[in-house]
Amino acid sequence: MRPLDPAFTFDGSTIDRIAELGTKATSVEIVTIKAPADLVGVPAEIPVAIIHGDTPTLVDVSRHFESYRTYPGFKRGTATALTLDSFIALVDRHKTGDSVVFANTDWKKPTFTAVIDYHQNQSGGAADNGKHRIHYAFPLSEEWQAWNKQNGEPMEQAEFAAFLEDRIAELSSPTDAEKIALERDFATTVATPADLVQLSRGLQVNVEAVVKSATTLQTGEGQIVWEEVHKDADGKPLKVPGIFLLSIAPFFMGEPVRIPVRLRYRKAGSRIVWFYQLYRPDQHITERVRDDLITVARQTGLPTFEGTPEMQG
Repeated sequence: MRPLDPAFTFDGSTIDRIAELGTKATSVEIVTIKAPADLVGVPAEIPVAIIHGDTPTLVDVSRHFESYRTYPGFKRGTATALTLDSFIALVDRHKTGDSVVFANTDWKKPTFTAVIDYHQNQSGGAADNGKHRIHYAFPLSEEWQAWNKQNGEPMEQAEFAAFLEDRIAELSSPTDAEKIALERDFATTVATPADLVQLSRGLQVNVEAVVKSATTLQTGEGQIVWEEVHKDADGKPLKVPGIFLLSIAPFFMGEPVRIPVRLRYRKAGSRIVWFYQLYRPDQHITERVRDDLITVARQTGLPTFEGTPEMQG
């Protein structure tokens, strides 16, 4: 061991300096690093640990706090509303000045999606996470599913009569304006719910009868004559209207729409096959969705767009 220089002497400051150097050789120091002024989307400063030693190291200390977190750093996730009213209430509860609502107006699967933490709306505004969302998928009503399922599907006479009986509450009488417009556009008679009840009963009376003829009258109605019975429940020739009106809510607990339905039949040997065709359901459903979108905009005060939001990153 090299002997100390006899001229070297210890004093109090020398001892303190040696102790300080020894401590720094193995100590951990917490410091704050500031972000560059032009770097956006990150905190202004972050804490790091400097581990002193032969090779000093910077260590992120924030991850050590995560297990002690009492609430998330920001809102994320998608809430699902089952009714339009609930969707509006949830959006109103969480909305910010930058929240927006997107509407997918596909009539078969319409949806509303509110992005609560959307990007700032001013020019050059900062981006946001876009991960807190509220979704409403317009659940289809049982009534609409039943009518849509049988749309265009041929039915035997007894089956069709029973179908009309079961769904009679969903039929509607035309207004004077609807009656004029429909009879003009389709050149046929518009049925009331009572007309369809009479038709259903006449079909049930003649369910086992052999069809003699099925013709179209000048009024646009059809007329069916059977070999055996020849009459409806009241003893008169059976007339078939060409069109009737539905008044149903296509979506669960939603507002009703009025949809024209064309009534069709064809002679198949000694019997009649029945079917109906919903007239332009896409137009009527899309109109209902857009009306609901106007309601959302009015009640939440948020901007709305037809389309879908950006994918979540």
